[in-house]
Amino acid sequence: MMAVANTPPHIVAIEAIHCPIPTFDIPHTLTVHNWTSASELAERIKDATVIITTTIRLSAREFSPDLTPRLRLVVAMGTGTDHIDKAAANARGIVVCNCPGANLESVSEHAIGMYFATRRKLLALTQATTSILPPPASDTEWKVKGSLRERLQMADRKAPLSCRDETVGIIGFGALGKRIARMAEGLGMSVLVAERKGGSPRNNRTSFEDVLKTSTVLVLCLPRTPETFDLISTAELHMMPPQALLINVSRGGIVNEAALLAALKSGRISGAATDVFAIEPTGRADSPLLSAEAQGLNLILTPHLAWYAEQTLTNIQALVKSNVESWYTGDVANEVKCQELV
Repeated sequence: MMAVANTPPHIVAIEAIHCPIPTFDIPHTLTVHNWTSASELAERIKDATVIITTTIRLSAREFSPDLTPRLRLVVAMGTGTDHIDKAAANARGIVVCNCPGANLESVSEHAIGMYFATRRKLLALTQATTSILPPPASDTEWKVKGSLRERLQMADRKAPLSCRDETVGIIGFGALGKRIARMAEGLGMSVLVAERKGGSPRNNRTSFEDVLKTSTVLVLCLPRTPETFDLISTAELHMMPPQALLINVSRGGIVNEAALLAALKSGRISGAATDVFAIEPTGRADSPLLSAEAQGLNLILTPHLAWYAEQTLTNIQALVKSNVESWYTGDVANEVKCQELV
C-alpha cells in the first residue's frame, strides 16, 4: 500500500469542471474543487497525497517537499501531461499517471468533422447564404448573384477536392494518429505518416518535409514537448500546397499561430481548423487567430472540446479510478515519465 504513514491518502481534485470525479473503493479522504486559480493552488494541495488535474500547470514549485510533503501521485484526467513537470515529480519519486486512449473516438471524429467543415467552408457558406447585402440590394448575396460558387473555391481558385483526391499527412502516429488514418482511408483518402522532423524515414513512413509538400490535409495529433513547440511555423507552412488544410487536435504551441494567420491571409494554404491554442482558455488578446485580422478566413476554431463525449467521460472516470486504486495497492498503471513524438 502506497499511503503515507499508514494513513488513508488524501485525494485533491483541483479542476473537476471537465469531468465528474469517480468514487474510489479504497480508504481515503477527498476534496473536490471545480476550478483552482494560481493563487489558490498552493493552499489546496499542501496536504494532498494524490492530485487529480487536467490542464492546470504543476511546476517544480508544486513538487517541492516544503509545499507538498505528502504528495505521492498525480493523475491527469486525459492523455496530455505537458502541464506537469514530470522531471520534478520523478526526482521525488512521485508517480504521474494519465488516461491513455480515453478520447480516441471523440477526438478522431472531431478531426474528420473539422476536415469537412474546412474543405467545404461550411461556416463561411452559412454566413454568405443568410447575410443580407446592403441597399440597394437588400437581399441575400445568393439571391442577388445567382451563385456563391466562388465562395467555395480554394486558395488557388480551384474547386475543392473530394475525399478520393485528398492526401492526408499525419504527424504523430500514436493511437489517435492510427485511428484517424483508418478513418481517412475509409473515406477513400491516401494517407502518409510523417517521420520525425530531421529523421530518416523508417517503417513505411515519409520524411517530414515530403509530407508537408505532398499533403492536401495535414493532421496534427502529437504531444507538445520542447522538440515539438513551433513545429509548424512559417517555413513549414510555405512548403505546403495551396489546396492544403491544417487540422490541429493535439496541443497549442505546436503551430505558430501568427504564422498560421499570415499563411491564411496570403493564400499560402486554403484553410485551417484548430481545437487547441497556445494560451487556454483563450481570449481576444491571447491569440492572433481570434483577432479582427482573422475574420472572414477559412478558419474553424473550437474551444479544446474535441475530447468531449459521453463515452470519453465514462472512459476517463474508469481510468482515474483504476489509476488511483492500482497505485494504492502497489501496482502502478499508466505511468508517464516522458512523452515522445511517435
